[in-house]
Amino acid sequence: MKSITTTTTLAALAAAAVLLVSACGGSGGSDQGAAAPTGTKTVSIEQVDGVGDVLVNRSGQALYAATQEANGEVVCTGSCTSIWEPLTLDGAKAPTGEASVRAELGTIVRPDGGTQVTFDGRPLYRFVEDPNPGTVTGNGFADSFDGRAFEWHVATSDGISTTSTNSSSGPTGY
Repeated sequence: MKSITTTTTLAALAAAAVLLVSACGGSGGSDQGAAAPTGTKTVSIEQVDGVGDVLVNRSGQALYAATQEANGEVVCTGSCTSIWEPLTLDGAKAPTGEASVRAELGTIVRPDGGTQVTFDGRPLYRFVEDPNPGTVTGNGFADSFDGRAFEWHVATSDGISTTSTNSSSGPTGY
């Protein structure tokens, strides 16, 4: 009897572990860590108080571009991507968005081989320090990774912002 109870308990624990691991599974892309699933827009527009119409990922988190990548070259790599997560797609899929941004969306191949979404030719990223979807705290943010300085601006429906206006007082740099 004790053997059956132990076996049943171990089987239940193993099943729970499998469910937990599958629920926390990894991903190959990054729309704040995961590639956009089929049937959803890669990029949408959301009104953010104090900033205006902002491009957001499928989770409603603001998207940014680095001034240093204005020529369409990806330079945010390595440790930079731990703070600024690239918005990526699986394979050769085309990014999707609302009609007002669709013509300006594209892709670029990252140095690691991933496919990153671009807006007006500039690679898009999510700022991991934004506290909630629909907030902008990284506009005008300056930081440095691996000896390279970056300045970040939020993507708006009109293009990449040239201001430093945020939806709330946020970080000013590292």
